[in-house]
Amino acid sequence: MDLKKKEATVIVNDTKKVFKKLGACSSTFYYLLNREFGYLKEEDERASNPFAGGIMQKGHQCGMLWGSALAVGAESYRRCSNHDQAVGLAIHATQHLIASFSKRTKSVNCREITDTDFSSKFAMLKYMLFKARYCFNLSEKWAPEAIQSATEGLSLEQSDVPRTATSCATEVVKKMGASDEKAVTVAGFAGGLGLSGNACGALSAAIWMKTLAWNREHSKKSSFSNPDATKTFNAFEEVTDSEILCHKISGKRFKSIDDHTEFIKNGGCERLITVLSQT
Repeated sequence: MDLKKKEATVIVNDTKKVFKKLGACSSTFYYLLNREFGYLKEEDERASNPFAGGIMQKGHQCGMLWGSALAVGAESYRRCSNHDQAVGLAIHATQHLIASFSKRTKSVNCREITDTDFSSKFAMLKYMLFKARYCFNLSEKWAPEAIQSATEGLSLEQSDVPRTATSCATEVVKKMGASDEKAVTVAGFAGGLGLSGNACGALSAAIWMKTLAWNREHSKKSSFSNPDATKTFNAFEEVTDSEILCHKISGKRFKSIDDHTEFIKNGGCERLITVLSQT
């Protein structure tokens, strides 16, 4: 058997086992890509659980994407000595992940992919009984593609990455006291995940940071719907009048990393970033 085909087979066969063990698509893909890069971070991976079901089970971007974006963000930090370039590389690599995922699923949103409203207990039960296998199958199929697209996205020469890149997600967690590593880890969330204009990346970054802290104090409890993440989500909805799409909150679709950087540096979403960081 060709070596590449053998490696792909191992990844596919292992993905479902990891998924069943971890119980969330987001932490599964965070783990799989971290393992590929050689840096497992169990605490960070577990904190991504609230992204399963599309951010607090609201049906937005699939948790596989959020988890993968966190992994390439962490790897971007390790590969770049310049902090701003690491932010730009993380956004660029996340765009590759989104392109790959969209090609396979035709949508990035959990609710459209699963045809399930996870906020409904009946719909959740129906999903677990009849539809869960679809997500397991999707994870097996996309895992090798996710690794390939992440690797390609991260292979960009540093000289080709903007030297002054900024991410709304990075700014939020910096205000929350995050380390440089954590700040770059969430960088790909920018502009609704890879500048795609979907559900707010700054919100997801704040949820991840809150869940990290909550998990340290409640290591034996589930982090899926922890109260601190819920408070952050509620505060977000109050300040945005329940609008969650980045392109509607910001009033624009970002054409490039430079475009997003200029927007943030000129005070774009400043009030939202402040509220999220202080909740």
